[in-house]
Amino acid sequence: MPLTPTTALPRRALLGAATAALLCAAGPLAAQDAFPAKPIRFIVPYAAGGTTDLVARTVGARMAQTLGQPVVIENRGGAGGNIGMDAVAKAAPDGYTVGMGAISTNALNPHIYKKVPFDPRKDFTPIGLLGNSTIVLEVGPALPVKNVAELIAHARKNPGLPYSTAGAGTSMHLAGVLFGQISKTELTHVPYKGSAPLITDLIAGQVPAAFDNLPASLPHIQAGKLRALAVAGSQRSPALPDVPTLAEAGLADYAVEPWFGVYGPAGMPAAVAQRLEKALQEALAEPAVKDKLLAAGFTPRGSTAAEFGALTQREYERLGKVARAAHMTAD
Repeated sequence: MPLTPTTALPRRALLGAATAALLCAAGPLAAQDAFPAKPIRFIVPYAAGGTTDLVARTVGARMAQTLGQPVVIENRGGAGGNIGMDAVAKAAPDGYTVGMGAISTNALNPHIYKKVPFDPRKDFTPIGLLGNSTIVLEVGPALPVKNVAELIAHARKNPGLPYSTAGAGTSMHLAGVLFGQISKTELTHVPYKGSAPLITDLIAGQVPAAFDNLPASLPHIQAGKLRALAVAGSQRSPALPDVPTLAEAGLADYAVEPWFGVYGPAGMPAAVAQRLEKALQEALAEPAVKDKLLAAGFTPRGSTAAEFGALTQREYERLGKVARAAHMTAD
């Protein structure tokens, strides 16, 4: 049957509709292929100037080179990191907002705060691990102990021995709780608002012992004002090669390694998440980035997104048991 204007028009209309449908279907894919087309916001849920801020800015600057768009750091502290991570969870899942989560925000906080506005197992897309910081167990000049065994003996003779940290609900607080559980000592937690006032009082003898982030305490240890007894991680710190781990000092299976990583909101397109994952891995593989992070007392250690998601889940479950056993609270 020959085509006539009457029969051709419906077929043209069908062809146009099919073409339009294909273009609509390809639209999201084309948008993902073009990602990123504007600056990316990188939320750090802590105040500016600390180790985590340095890590985010160093890695973010290198990621920007790979992605071809600026990575803008936004410090949004408060509530132990919950405020900043809530902003990440509630952002549009388009890849233009990511955040620096941590062992505290994404594994511990839900167990110790009365109300956390997000579920770290459901409300985020894991991008990848950044690495670990180091916690040091240290004493001031007022406490005459030279090693972990002597500290444990002193604590058993003095039940309720105070120890200080940079804040309730922090990874340092967790390190102290775990120390008490494994060493079978009764300790009293004295939280401070940051490392600076903690160190001042520790040097002055106002508190006898502390668990603190190594970068803050390192200059004072090197100057002989504080004595480092052990580090809390699974390996010795390159900055303190003669200081043992707590496991080496006799506390079998002890390890608290504050990890940090990058998350996006849940529901991100796979192609966008993979683009960010690759940019993060490339940044951490850059020698200049590694050197800068190591000098700040931070150990870079990348991962795949899947590995980071599995780590978050394992740590959430493990730290929940620790927090419940110790009745830890942060409110």
